[in-house]
Amino acid sequence: MELFTESISFDVRLAAVDVQGSQAHASMLAKVGLISHDEAEQICSGLTEILGEIQRGEMELKTSLEDIHMHIESALIRRLGDVGRKLHTGRSRNDQVATDLRLYIRNAIDSLDEQLLALQRAFVSRGDRDITLILPGYTHLQRAQPVNAVHYWLAYCEKFQRDRERLADCRKRLNLSPLGAAALAGSTLPLDREFTAQALNFSQPAANSLDISSDRDYLAEFTSTLALIAVHLSGWAEEWILWCTTEFGFLKLPDKYTTGSSIMPQKKNPDVLELIRGKSARVIAAAQQLFVLLKGLPMAYNRDLQEDKLAAFAAFDTIDACLQIAPAIVAHAELNRERISSRIEEGFLDATALMEYLIKVGVPMRTGHEIVGKLVAECESRSCRLADLTLAELQSVAPAVNEDIFQILGAENAAQALVTFGSGGTDRVREQLTIWQQKLG
Repeated sequence: MELFTESISFDVRLAAVDVQGSQAHASMLAKVGLISHDEAEQICSGLTEILGEIQRGEMELKTSLEDIHMHIESALIRRLGDVGRKLHTGRSRNDQVATDLRLYIRNAIDSLDEQLLALQRAFVSRGDRDITLILPGYTHLQRAQPVNAVHYWLAYCEKFQRDRERLADCRKRLNLSPLGAAALAGSTLPLDREFTAQALNFSQPAANSLDISSDRDYLAEFTSTLALIAVHLSGWAEEWILWCTTEFGFLKLPDKYTTGSSIMPQKKNPDVLELIRGKSARVIAAAQQLFVLLKGLPMAYNRDLQEDKLAAFAAFDTIDACLQIAPAIVAHAELNRERISSRIEEGFLDATALMEYLIKVGVPMRTGHEIVGKLVAECESRSCRLADLTLAELQSVAPAVNEDIFQILGAENAAQALVTFGSGGTDRVREQLTIWQQKLG
């Protein structure tokens, strides 16, 4: 029974926030006269000493004491006797663990935000060195249109910015204090819930004790946000894995983030990126685990909620590990400029620019689309580029074209011709790069 019901094996990581919440609670009990100020000082001092023992690995963790809350309280009682027994006045483990978990996830969000910022800065740090390079943009993994290389980097900045905003939004909703909700109904004691909320930097005490003692919406929201971060990291990893292949040859990873083969001496495998891609499954699974855990629970607290920490911790640990290593990979990977430039004209990346040129000289869009399609087929049969066609050949299918048509033909010209806000043209990308440099500092 002890082994089956214990949670100390994983909730020991809540020790610091448990002490933080308990010290705020003890100070409040003294404020409202339920314990003396001297007793509160003894409790707070004792809790600090106990936390030090836990962090130094000096406390024996016992399944008989079930969880971190009982370990800390038992240690306090051994030190202070009846004074230690007063700490739990007006408090249940239900509102205690709810407080601890909110404090822990709030800290986790703050930490992840800093890591996402570091990853954004790594992408932006490539801006000045990559701004002169044109890359092929893809749809369906087929070459589509040319874009400035930095357009790729800023696209990931946009994704991770949305992730940061989702985390910040989640933080707002979780930042309510459960202390004083007790088991589920509140307390007959004169507890000052505003005091503990302010002491713990919560925005306010939660308004409904029945809801707050069992609410785990914020955990579902947190892990769902982490699942999206995992999806974004996985997509980036997949793209760079492809770019590292001989077939693409766009990118070279730093040696320390690759591994060799056990049998093939020439291999340099992108194992770190593959693991980032693979670990995304854990995070997505954790979000689903929480939804399934919560879907059938009646009000208020149920022991099922002990399992919520396993999913939340697993998701956080995985994203934390990925974000610790991702910025260095981004900052130090090398683009193979010669290979990219030698192949940039492959795939008729300027076809859309040619079609839009025809529109500007009066050709209906669908007609222009058809004309360019025929020109591409002709070039394929002759193994040449659109830019290799003569003006006469172009005018034979579109009489309205002029010499200026050659200003948009060729991948680099086609990329430079992109002028709409948010596009991949070099001038527009420079504008966005400046914005991001100022935004991220």
